[in-house]
Amino acid sequence: MKTVIETDVVIIGAGPVGLFAVFELGLYDLQCHLIDILDRPGGQCTELYPEKPIYDIPAWPVISGQELTDKLMEQIKPFAPVFHFNRMVTSLDRRVGGDFEVETDEGERFRAKVVVIAAGGGSFQPKRPPIPDIETFEGKSVFYAVRQMEAFRGEHIIIVGGGDSALDWTLNLQPIAASLTLVHRRPEFRAAADSVNKMRALEQQGALVFRQGQISGLTGEDGMLQSATLKTAEGDQEIHGTRMLPFFGLTMKLGPIADWGLNLHENLIAVDTEKFETNVPGIFAIGDINWYPGKLKLILSGFHEAALMTQAAKRIVSPNERIVFQYTTSSTSLQKKLGVK
Repeated sequence: MKTVIETDVVIIGAGPVGLFAVFELGLYDLQCHLIDILDRPGGQCTELYPEKPIYDIPAWPVISGQELTDKLMEQIKPFAPVFHFNRMVTSLDRRVGGDFEVETDEGERFRAKVVVIAAGGGSFQPKRPPIPDIETFEGKSVFYAVRQMEAFRGEHIIIVGGGDSALDWTLNLQPIAASLTLVHRRPEFRAAADSVNKMRALEQQGALVFRQGQISGLTGEDGMLQSATLKTAEGDQEIHGTRMLPFFGLTMKLGPIADWGLNLHENLIAVDTEKFETNVPGIFAIGDINWYPGKLKLILSGFHEAALMTQAAKRIVSPNERIVFQYTTSSTSLQKKLGVK
């Protein structure tokens, strides 16, 4: 049985609101572990629109989704949060004594006095490409995320997609693959220009193959891929491959959260406006995942919710401790925590 990870707060979701919650909680000496189904922090901002400009973040006339994430990661560095990526929370139970036990699909168990749900619109789940019988290959030779790079060493890899995830994993897996073929339906990519340039350089060196078209079929036995059929303007072609990674974007679903006994309002979690606590004491919901009268789905609204949530969370974790409200501009103790000289 795996060791239980004990912490003050478990945050489900590592998007901008979840990251800022780390900052607010850290000011009150609360240690956080964050769990996210994606392979990096930033949530929608980095996965769906890393280069899209955002205009309503205070003090930033314009900032991209990736830049905002980078700034938040820099801001929370003094509090040393622990991240668990490529994980989905599968169960949440209250133990005798009031603590919560959270378990992921990797079998990890966390114990905390407070749980904060900052999961945006819900769990991000990969979109399944419209390929006949792809389900029979999933989990054996077709994967929607890379959890261990070593599992792909020496394999003939087919990566499908034209966004940042497809290009990032093309560059990361190429050195360890027996062969790598990148497939996209058009020659233009949505990924960062630097990644595209690096991929093109590897293509010119013969280190990988780029094919334009769409995967229309898979061949193999017992879920083990042998080849993929590529539909092109010139006709169908076969691509040898033993592993395939389709990156067709993400869809958002409430997922297991719907089974945790929380009051819902049109598939969102209902909370109060004093603490942003759910109907279950000790479980909070902040950001786009929550609902209350007058709710605005804005990042800055989530930041405000994180600040008020923290006051209540501190009272739960340290019920006998007097809470003193302080300003970071004038409090030497807070500045010390932040490493400000």
